[in-house]
Amino acid sequence: MPAPPAQGRENSVNSWRVHRVTVEDAARMRALRLEMLADAPLAFLETLAQAAARPHEAYRQRITQAAHGGRLAQFVADPGGRSRLIGHAGGTVLPEEPDVTVIFAVYVTPEQRGGKVLAELVEAVATWSRANGRDRLMLEVVAGNARAVRAYEKLGFEDTGERVPHPVLPILTELRMRRRI
Repeated sequence: MPAPPAQGRENSVNSWRVHRVTVEDAARMRALRLEMLADAPLAFLETLAQAAARPHEAYRQRITQAAHGGRLAQFVADPGGRSRLIGHAGGTVLPEEPDVTVIFAVYVTPEQRGGKVLAELVEAVATWSRANGRDRLMLEVVAGNARAVRAYEKLGFEDTGERVPHPVLPILTELRMRRRI
């Protein structure tokens, strides 16, 4: 069994740390999910109304699944205490590409964008991926979201040239980006 990644990365300059979710994060993760969907509705696979209608217990179950194991993980940027979470990134494995970790549901609160939160969230997913024997990352970005593309390029991701329909709004196109770790 692979060794678990480090519990979290401290960031003393900005006073937050990135860590894998725990069951205790469920309520704050639900609040962050609703914020994510309100702020960037095209970036995620459900609507704000769907997420708001889901009971708290469903969030808790999802967090419980993502807190352990090597097939699904979620990481958050946490300022500590009862403060709201300031970022999220998940990682999962698709059956058709078992040696690749797909990064999903990446979000950084508006006031933290452009800093180091994104890099530390992606690195947490990469560390978890590597610990579970996967040395490649893949993510999808809505075509035309130049700011996100540039941010991921700064983190070493490259546009593969692959284009796929958006899973919820097929009139939109997503571009695939990959990186070795």
